[in-house]
Amino acid sequence: MWRDRWLILAVVGAALVCLSCLTPSAVVALGAIGLSAWASQLDIVVLPVLAAFAALVIYRYRVACRRAP
Repeated sequence: MWRDRWLILAVVGAALVCLSCLTPSAVVALGAIGLSAWASQLDIVVLPVLAAFAALVIYRYRVACRRAP
């Protein structure tokens, strides 16, 4: 079960996206390089990506549990 690469990818991706949701340093970094206008659009991209990775985690975990004896 733990050798499922898609499950590992989904967990790592969900963790990274969750970290970027919680990190206000992205707004500071965007402001520092002159792209602060993009800061208002971050939620439009980050939240659907987080939902997609969470759905992939749930799906692959269920598939892995069905295959395990």
